[in-house]
Amino acid sequence: MTSENHGTVKGESAVVMSPTGSAAQGPPLMPSTSKAASQELPDELVQAGWAKCWSKRENRPYYFNRFTNQSLWEVPVLGQHDVISDPLGLNAAPVSGDAGAASAGAAAAAAGAPGGAGDASMGNGQRKRRPSEEAALGGPNSFKRPKVDIPVTPTTPTVPISPSTPGAKPWNSTSSEDKPMQPQPATPTTTAPAPAPAPYRPSVIYWDLDIQTNAVIRERAPADLLPPHPEIELQRAQLTTKLRQHYHELCSQREGIEPPRESFNRWLLERKVADKGVDPLLPSECDPIISPSMFREIMNDIPIRLSRIKYKEEARKLLFKYAEAAKKMIDSRNATPDCRKVVKWNVEDTMNWLRKDLSASKEDYMDRLEHLRKQCGPHVTAVAKDSVEGICTKIFHISAEYVRRIRQTHLTLLKDCNIAVDGPAESDVQDRLVYCYPIRLGINSPTQPRVELHFENDVACLRFKGEMVKVSRSYFAKLELLYRYSCIDDPRFEKFLSRVWCLIKRYQVMFGSGVNEGTGLQGALPVPVFEALHKQFGVTFECFASPLNCYFKQFCSAFPDIDGFFGSRGPFLSFSPASGSFEANPPFCEELMDAMVTHFEDLLDRSSEPLSFIIFVPEWRDPPTPALTRMEDSRFKRHQMNVPAFEHEYRSGSQHICKKEEMYYKAVHGTAVIFLQNAAGFAKWEPTAERIQELLAAYRVSGRALPSPGTSSSTPTPTSTTSSSTPTSAGGGGEGGVGDGAGDKDCKAAPERSASLDTSGSQDCGSPGDKATPDAAAAASV
Repeated sequence: MTSENHGTVKGESAVVMSPTGSAAQGPPLMPSTSKAASQELPDELVQAGWAKCWSKRENRPYYFNRFTNQSLWEVPVLGQHDVISDPLGLNAAPVSGDAGAASAGAAAAAAGAPGGAGDASMGNGQRKRRPSEEAALGGPNSFKRPKVDIPVTPTTPTVPISPSTPGAKPWNSTSSEDKPMQPQPATPTTTAPAPAPAPYRPSVIYWDLDIQTNAVIRERAPADLLPPHPEIELQRAQLTTKLRQHYHELCSQREGIEPPRESFNRWLLERKVADKGVDPLLPSECDPIISPSMFREIMNDIPIRLSRIKYKEEARKLLFKYAEAAKKMIDSRNATPDCRKVVKWNVEDTMNWLRKDLSASKEDYMDRLEHLRKQCGPHVTAVAKDSVEGICTKIFHISAEYVRRIRQTHLTLLKDCNIAVDGPAESDVQDRLVYCYPIRLGINSPTQPRVELHFENDVACLRFKGEMVKVSRSYFAKLELLYRYSCIDDPRFEKFLSRVWCLIKRYQVMFGSGVNEGTGLQGALPVPVFEALHKQFGVTFECFASPLNCYFKQFCSAFPDIDGFFGSRGPFLSFSPASGSFEANPPFCEELMDAMVTHFEDLLDRSSEPLSFIIFVPEWRDPPTPALTRMEDSRFKRHQMNVPAFEHEYRSGSQHICKKEEMYYKAVHGTAVIFLQNAAGFAKWEPTAERIQELLAAYRVSGRALPSPGTSSSTPTPTSTTSSSTPTSAGGGGEGGVGDGAGDKDCKAAPERSASLDTSGSQDCGSPGDKATPDAAAAASV
């Protein structure tokens, strides 16, 4: 919120505290409301964000807008200063000269109002920070003070005070030890207060929360979602873990294989594209119930999983194992006589060749394996089809049952708290264009239980009922900032710790518990790339992110019920902007990317306002990815540029907890960057040659020595293709790449896997965020 230091009652001043700083002003004051002081204002002005405040220095009232950060001495004129209801300026009242600016400047010139004397150079009505704010944000050079997020819902929030959860450890503790707060004796007023401990100051910041949005949407009603609660989140985590175990057991018992790496995580993503169920994580209402993603990935690992090889001996052994497993499967399943005959003949021929030709090279073995797979693969798939479909069906039905259990427990908890969930709460939603704002819940949140917090060096640890989640201290401070600007129902931060626990637990459960598992679902572009996107193309919004890895404070993410408190605008496939410039770096699930392209083209086709999407997707050509092919052929494609493999990097999906030296890693594929824009968007953010060069240069500014699955013997030059500037132009193809730092494409069909087996020194098929070594194999929000 932006009104944290604007008291609305004479004689009161709000104290803003931070988990990373301290305040010597005594216990937090009760938050004052703007309702009493704003009774003299018409309801229209109050809904537009205006409140009547008191300037203690000038001993007179003034008017402050929490949406636009404006301060005026005189009563505001509706329409003249209200930019919320008309973000595009279509209905703005005419203003002669700079009267409005002069009024704001007059208010800023007064010492008692925000943006007073000496603050005029800060612009937009901003004021200088008080010392307590500097400490709260880690000092003047650590965090920038975020500006107002416009607009929010018509609710007038109260002043955010110090986050305080009953029984939680003090936030201003700078010791790495978990020490309880000791009661302090009363100090006479003549005694100077003890100096505050040095605030925590992160060395590097991976976000910029100052950037305002240019995304415009239709005002929307609060979401009819059940509010998060640690008890429910703990149950969901336990049942999801149990579902993973069921998946592991079914793959092992029915097919004799380990579950394909990341296949369960991609199943969650792919199912939510079609799911109409009520749970934010687990699917329960999908058509069809058999997941194409899960079915495809299991089939790719039958009869055995094919891994990357480097040496001739490994290739010989892999060929032998495949032939033996194919014969065993055909003998043990109900195969037709023709299938048995074809498989057995090819296996025997391969075995004879292995016995006779002892001088074959690695390439000879790989060619023979490819031939065997082409001959036996269709027959092996035919006999395994029913069994694999059974695995997919069983997992889905178990998931639906778990969703029913979670829902029932959640409804019972809300009923015990006397919270009605029969229908969405009434809201004053108008059919008007507004700047995008965080998603709101229409159901009140229940009282939250105690969540303990302590710090271990640079890590914040939150514990609920013995379940601990961790986040680095700098990212914990980031979550506090996002919460302060986005949450309107918790002015005293009494629910902050429990919601942070739920947030981290949700993403932890989604990613899985394996080493480096799931981190590829939440990778992010490097900071210089985001800076170039904003500077050159006006990008202010991420289509696929999370509160943990977002760069802007405007983003879409997978879980609106919990992410909304930290700035999320909800799932992107449910987000319909009318204008704005957007960056899209989706999780690499084929079904999700295909749905993304459909949504892009629908939005571009409907809007006549400036609309631009810059998409980062992997170069998957064998076989081609439908999403990439569709974008290259789209009539909205304006430009396509390509960044070669190993020549650019991505931030780890586990950036909120990983070590500094593990923050970045090289991409093992190239990245295709495609610009989809309507006519107005192309006119405003045209991908000119100069802008493209600036964006390409942003990929090469680090100069870090990063780990990678292999080395590049040459330095290819990025290429780009530009389509015609007409709206109906069709784009041509080009070399492309991997966004989000994805690694090998586990979910692709068998031909690609076999074609890539001969890559020496590259990693096993797995997560993009895995350690990039030759023998070892990092992701957003739907």
